[in-house]
Amino acid sequence: MCNLMLIRPSEAYEEQVMSYKEEMLKNGDSFDGCAGLEDVVSFDEWIDFERRLRKKYGAGYVASEVFLAVRKNDSHVIGIIDFRHPLSDFLKNFGGNIGYSVRPSERRKGYASEMMKLILPICREYGESKVLVACDKENTASRKTIIKNGGVLENEVTDEAGLTNSGIIQRYWIAI
Repeated sequence: MCNLMLIRPSEAYEEQVMSYKEEMLKNGDSFDGCAGLEDVVSFDEWIDFERRLRKKYGAGYVASEVFLAVRKNDSHVIGIIDFRHPLSDFLKNFGGNIGYSVRPSERRKGYASEMMKLILPICREYGESKVLVACDKENTASRKTIIKNGGVLENEVTDEAGLTNSGIIQRYWIAI
């Protein structure tokens, strides 16, 4: 049963996106898949993904498709997920094609797995036959989400970018 839908961010979700940010900050979470939400002060600044992220990453910028994971029965924003394409050298080593997060108050309900399941057909529409998804070796929930969606561990790499708690990034491929 599908409880979520992936939708493009719009002003209709401005208040919820900003409350999502506050909840993530209060919980001390990383903003994986949030297109730099942690770096902005307003929704209008955040939603200008292309210009803002191109300026931040320069030559390392990769286009991404950003979606809100919205619960169907009450239109509540549960998570944010993005699909980055094509892979830059940095993403090949440390980040992967897909980044995602679920708001702390909605975790442990299967939403991350559902979000991943919903984004894979979108990745296929963009011509991908497989996607790379990476996670911190210590992030059991993320690892389970990736494996549940067909992820096959390719390898573990030292986190030279400082993105993880463990210092080890696991790299998984999902065929779609």
